[in-house]
Amino acid sequence: MESSSESPLPQTVAAIDIGSNALRCSITRIVSPILTEVVDSARLPLRLGHDVFQSGRLGVAAMERALKGLAHFRDMMDGLSVARYRAVATSAVRESKNGRELVARARRESGLRVDVINGAEEARLVFLAVRDRVPLGDGRWIIVDLGGGSVEISFASKEGILWTESRPIGSVRLIEELSGSGEQPESFGRLLADYVSAIRLPRSARPGKISGLVATGGNIESLARIGAQADSEERTVRLPVARLRSLARELSRMSYSERIQAYRLKEDRADVILPAAHVYLRLAELMGSDEIVVPFVGLKEGIIMEMVEDLTGRAPSAEDRSRQTWDTALNLGRKFGFDEAHAVRVATLASSLFEQLQDLHGLEASDGRLLAASALLHDVGTFVAYSRHHKHSFYLIAQSQLTGFSSHEMHLVALVARYHRKSAPSLRHPDFFRLAEADRLRVRKLAGILRIADALDCEHAQKVSGVRAGIDPQAVTLRLEGSGDLLLETWEARKKARLFVSLFRRGFEIQDGGTR
Repeated sequence: MESSSESPLPQTVAAIDIGSNALRCSITRIVSPILTEVVDSARLPLRLGHDVFQSGRLGVAAMERALKGLAHFRDMMDGLSVARYRAVATSAVRESKNGRELVARARRESGLRVDVINGAEEARLVFLAVRDRVPLGDGRWIIVDLGGGSVEISFASKEGILWTESRPIGSVRLIEELSGSGEQPESFGRLLADYVSAIRLPRSARPGKISGLVATGGNIESLARIGAQADSEERTVRLPVARLRSLARELSRMSYSERIQAYRLKEDRADVILPAAHVYLRLAELMGSDEIVVPFVGLKEGIIMEMVEDLTGRAPSAEDRSRQTWDTALNLGRKFGFDEAHAVRVATLASSLFEQLQDLHGLEASDGRLLAASALLHDVGTFVAYSRHHKHSFYLIAQSQLTGFSSHEMHLVALVARYHRKSAPSLRHPDFFRLAEADRLRVRKLAGILRIADALDCEHAQKVSGVRAGIDPQAVTLRLEGSGDLLLETWEARKKARLFVSLFRRGFEIQDGGTR
């Protein structure tokens, strides 16, 4: 999507969500920054997750139905003169071995570009929708979005997401893995409770520190309408946890067909609603909440809100995105018990060098966010063991998610962190070899800067408070700012500057400007 500082409104836009339980399309007219109206919508009950969670592949019949559904969505969009759109696919497609085939055929057969997004991106988009609907005030909230294949749990304030985690615990996945049948006995509820007991919240999200629990997704909306007797037109409902608990007991005693009849549930909702209820109950228990706020928004509304921000010039600034990178990376580092003072100092020095050496490295501002995340997380591998901790860092980061980063960008963050010590990037390393040449160069440049920044705090004592860089045709000169004897830091920086020197073909000089 192209951004604009002007407001070419009104404009008709579309959001497409290719989920594990259904395909959805919402076509919305953006009238003003604060007024939108849905002009058409469609939902195709297609359980893509059924085959994926059993065999790891999208079934042939399901893929064909999905492509027909997307072609129908395209016709809807053309008929309403949609000016821009975003189509995203979530856990079923991203986990399937043949998901790329669906993406390629959608582009070829209907002209739709489909983004396969990770859990962190799902959480970010859902947050945009929640923030627009729920008055978050000055508090901190847990936002949980439960889909068919995964659950995204975020700790957020009105400024943005502070921590997020995606887990492969979805309503369709639970049905496939735990039962395979829509006819659950009463004991199934107890089994589900055990299954979701692995969910953990960050230490900073302790009971008493959280303003409330917000839940999104089709299942919680159905539960809210039943349990709170909410009208379908209500924008936000507060569902008491005690009522949800009793409703879960009622559902566990009913058969699939009885649920449809008693609560007028859709056929593709009646079997997955019980697993969903237990996930929400578990989260409410973890945070000590006695009610759940249900705003009746989700991923597709988040996509629309992103387009509203883009069209009206309200998109997050570079400073906002950098702050969010910093906050979410810090929370991930805390999960692995890192040395926070060292990580912050290294990231501060690395970011300073990145800005001062812009004319030399020629990278984009977005690459500075990759560097900051890598610097904050470069030592998390010590959680596993100090020996070879750079390699452990790579694995831990690559398997994690940060808000605002795609899976590919997380791979780059992990590689830069991996190369903060020991061997330089090499084509002998498979994860580096598989990169495109442009990305290999990005990793080399960022790792070269990170090595120097890490060396400047080699004692983890934060003696170097700042650095001033000068560039001339022959050499890069650094002048250190700090206190105490900086002899070890200057020696270590010279040693770890070899990658930097070989890459930029400049000499490297360092001056100890510390006070004694």
